[in-house]
Amino acid sequence: QVQLVESGGGLVQAGGSLRLSCAASGSIFSINSMAWYRQAPGKQRELVAGITIDDRINYADSVKGRFTISKISRDNAKSTVYLQMNSLKPEDTAVYYCNAVTYDDYEGYDYWGQGTQVTVSS
Repeated sequence: QVQLVESGGGLVQAGGSLRLSCAASGSIFSINSMAWYRQAPGKQRELVAGITIDDRINYADSVKGRFTISKISRDNAKSTVYLQMNSLKPEDTAVYYCNAVTYDDYEGYDYWGQGTQVTVSS
């Protein structure tokens, strides 16, 4: 089991920046990848950025060049990943969710945080 807690959301003007944090606890050594998703009102949840434990990264086209996902840092009890968001646009407004994926010998498991609201005003 992995528990995820996000922080760092808030209200910012267009062109501003925010940094989101996701702290993972529990079975952190089984984490294969971590990612940020977002869901705007009336829309489906979409991948924003993801990174694997061997540092393979992918971004949604809409955020390339503006958002940066950090490497997965790990200490004894916690793994953390950050999402630096620059040049924010009103269309970035959404609830942002942290995701972690673990694998055992049989299948993969998805874990989600509770979400943090990001609102970008025009």
